[in-house]
Amino acid sequence: MIRRMGKPPKRNRTYKLRPGAYAILPLGTNILLTAQMDPVFDVQLPGGGIDPGESPLQGLFREVREEIGWSITKPRRLGAFRRFVFMPEYDLWAEKLCHVYVARPARHIIDPIEPDHQTLLLSPAEAIDALGNDGDRMFLKHYLR
Repeated sequence: MIRRMGKPPKRNRTYKLRPGAYAILPLGTNILLTAQMDPVFDVQLPGGGIDPGESPLQGLFREVREEIGWSITKPRRLGAFRRFVFMPEYDLWAEKLCHVYVARPARHIIDPIEPDHQTLLLSPAEAIDALGNDGDRMFLKHYLR
């Protein structure tokens, strides 16, 4: 069973399954993160939705590049969690199935493609405090142990 994080689903809502892949990216003694600036400020593990026809790893490589402009190597799956949320940028009630990996940031290759994302480099303690959802925070704490 995959652990649910956050609020339970609302009984009167229909949720669309939205699988995604996200990465813990240690860089030196810090952690690379992304801050979504709009429509609501939210600090997240870099990653996002897996497009139709993509594997979770293909989606992970693409999303990390789009959100923070880095290439990554050696991804290793840590696990998954799910959460039920409203995604205002898509006007969608979603059951997000979040596959979490740890990977090595290889190099910065481009500026973030997504205009509403900003790259952050935070200490582990700052990263744990800044992350906007319990699932990301749980996996980062587990990784740092």
